[in-house]
Amino acid sequence: MIFNTFELHQEGSLPGAHLVTYIQEYSEAMAINDRPLILLCPGGGYTRTSDREAEPMALKFLAMGYHAAVLRYSCAPAEYPTSLKELAYSIKFLREHAKEWHIDPHKIVVEGCSAGGHLGLSASEHELLRPDGLLLCYPVITSGEFAHRGSFENLLGSRQEELGEKLSLEKQVTNKVPKTFIWHTFADQSVPVENSLLFVSALRRAGVPTEFHMYEKGAHGLALANKLTETNDGRAVQEECTSWVELAHTWLESLFAGDVEDGLHAQGREW
Repeated sequence: MIFNTFELHQEGSLPGAHLVTYIQEYSEAMAINDRPLILLCPGGGYTRTSDREAEPMALKFLAMGYHAAVLRYSCAPAEYPTSLKELAYSIKFLREHAKEWHIDPHKIVVEGCSAGGHLGLSASEHELLRPDGLLLCYPVITSGEFAHRGSFENLLGSRQEELGEKLSLEKQVTNKVPKTFIWHTFADQSVPVENSLLFVSALRRAGVPTEFHMYEKGAHGLALANKLTETNDGRAVQEECTSWVELAHTWLESLFAGDVEDGLHAQGREW
């Protein structure tokens, strides 16, 4: 495995911001040539990046045959658009190293949990640096009635009134948003499921193919929802929700198979 840590030095980046790569070694003995890559953006309300939603989840995708990377983006007191610049740079960086690391540059999917989902979606309108798919776990979406207020306070600081509407992302959806997989729980009391419901409705109106799963039970921040990402106080284990990983794997395989068939990602792009 090619395991490396790359410091991030975008405008406004805080010390400690970095990208961690988990790149599977290429072997002529295996039929696999270039692999898709899952770029993970952990949650944490824009105050931190959760350990539970970082390496354990990256290793899960690695075991499924993907390359993986974890973005430890700058959080408060860093403000918008610092973390977005770091994500855009990371996507660009990975595509620039695609040939060297045997990454398929047209199969880079951003996975985001909670506030990390908000960050991942924020990158979707940028033509050249847009990911090829979005995989969102209980994402922060709206700054309206069902907002997770803390995330927007940490992201925008004193500019909440100025930028809150712009970063209420259900209002910014266009057909440029890539195909999306989302899951959430009905019981989420921190980031209400209405965040995902509003977003799914907007995706539907924009004609963006979307797969959405809502589980009845489960608190916020489940990560893998099993013992591997259990909290110190015994929370975040919800057996019913563990199926999201395999559902996402099936969706990813379908997404990439579709790319081969229609060639959408090859049009007008050279890396």
